[in-house]
Amino acid sequence: MPWLQLRAHVAPEQAELLEELLLEEGATAIGLQDAEDDPVFEPDRGTTPLWQVTILTGLYDDLEGVDAMLVRIEAAWAEQMPGEACPAIDYELLADRDWEREWMDDFSPLKMGERLWIVPSWHEPPEPTAVNLILDPGLAFGTGTHATTALCLEWLDGLAVEGQLDDKTVLDVGCGSGILAIAALKLGAARADGTDIDPQALQASRENAERNAIAEQRLSLYYPEQLEGEGYPVVTANILAGPLVELAPTIAGYVAPGGRIALSGILANQADDVVKAYEAEGIVIDEPALREGWVRLTGKRPG
Repeated sequence: MPWLQLRAHVAPEQAELLEELLLEEGATAIGLQDAEDDPVFEPDRGTTPLWQVTILTGLYDDLEGVDAMLVRIEAAWAEQMPGEACPAIDYELLADRDWEREWMDDFSPLKMGERLWIVPSWHEPPEPTAVNLILDPGLAFGTGTHATTALCLEWLDGLAVEGQLDDKTVLDVGCGSGILAIAALKLGAARADGTDIDPQALQASRENAERNAIAEQRLSLYYPEQLEGEGYPVVTANILAGPLVELAPTIAGYVAPGGRIALSGILANQADDVVKAYEAEGIVIDEPALREGWVRLTGKRPG
């Protein structure tokens, strides 16, 4: 059966109302997508930030009366937003396909470094004796597919090969899906603490830890203001350059003497600012690693 898809480009302040109107017309699914490849920076807790130009779509299984539907949507918009034009809505018919199967086919196991694999749950591990982290795309993102995450995973794998994760406690700032903390635990770390401002991220981290048979006492999850630990031998922060610079005194302060840190989520033209911020906090920064326009910075606190 084909599907009817309605599609509109909206500003952030228009999205909520248009979504409500599409749902009132019987949409079975609503989608929000970035129209201009702009990053969404770290949001305030409890907020859902949108891009400056967002593509909003509604999916319908009823193909009849689309013109009348558009008239009703425009009339309802005019009633609730007098004087403001309703965003232009176009539509198309989508051929019936096995959307779930096609989505799953987009994700295959990924090797990170010498022995770490990120494996979607529907795949068999390519190397059963390797360190296999089972992780599905979903809540809070962070599946290892993005260059920033891959660079951090490869760094953790390198530490493990050198024995520098053995029996260590790791801190992951902005843990998201928990991928870095869980990878560190599976690579030999004794414990990990994860922090994030988003409750969905903490939920996703806990669920992913359970999926990977990580005992609850090995992974502790906190909002940033709840974190009381200090002096971590290994710290990761895969967020964005702005928050990394702003939080440099706090994040660098978690690194123990002799401890290592990895910073990612940094565009190439932002790296110098991040380096300066962490060098000012006593971190000696290594040569940057660059991939697809993104930079990973690693460093060490002397001592």
